[in-house]
Amino acid sequence: MAKPGAARQGEEASWKPIHDALHDGIIRHRLDPGAKLVEDEIAELFGVSRTIVRTALQALSRDGVVVIQRNRGASVAHPLPDEAREIFEARTLVEPAIAAMAAARMTASDGERLRACLAAEHAAIASDNLREAVFLSAEFHRVIAGLAGHTVLATIVGDLLSRSSLVVALYWRRPESMCANHAHHAIVDALEAGDGETAAALMRTHLIDLLAGLDLSARPSRRSSLAEALAPGSDPGRSAFFADLSSPL
Repeated sequence: MAKPGAARQGEEASWKPIHDALHDGIIRHRLDPGAKLVEDEIAELFGVSRTIVRTALQALSRDGVVVIQRNRGASVAHPLPDEAREIFEARTLVEPAIAAMAAARMTASDGERLRACLAAEHAAIASDNLREAVFLSAEFHRVIAGLAGHTVLATIVGDLLSRSSLVVALYWRRPESMCANHAHHAIVDALEAGDGETAAALMRTHLIDLLAGLDLSARPSRRSSLAEALAPGSDPGRSAFFADLSSPL
């Protein structure tokens, strides 16, 4: 007889790949804010039942990146301007404290890991792969949250970063701001020096600047092809929408 814990793991294993694929498509901007997520289509793509797809969509809804409406189904979340502002304001409250904690725990290998993040981000920008650069920019913040050694705050930051990806897709309009070349490097310098106060101040300034770079005018939803968005290696580079975007997270 299977143990209850084993049964729960089996249930999660059935929907987790769908959750992860959709989440990846959202945070890498292959699925647009407002895009419909049709259960039948997803079930056919993954060869699973609608029940499994529904479980994955419910988990994404709890993550804040999918909205499920009665009689209308699921769609990628489309943050309104007030919500977009609040997401970045929340990051401004949480991430400076995270940076200070990380500075107190930094090791040489941690610094190398962050430098590798920056190098990967630069490489993506140099190859004109701005969607990947945006993802890697957010990943830099996720790594710092992980280095802080505070599981609850790291989870909060991870959720905020996922939701920030939707805000960026809708409202970012500051191509002249290259945080990969300025703010991120300065933050790493402070972290490696173990200077938590400076790291926190730099992080706060950086996030305030990002918030100032949002154009919170209403924007229409764009259309995404679910099959194309979830295909391996789909749309890896610059799209027309991203022609003016330079790694903002």
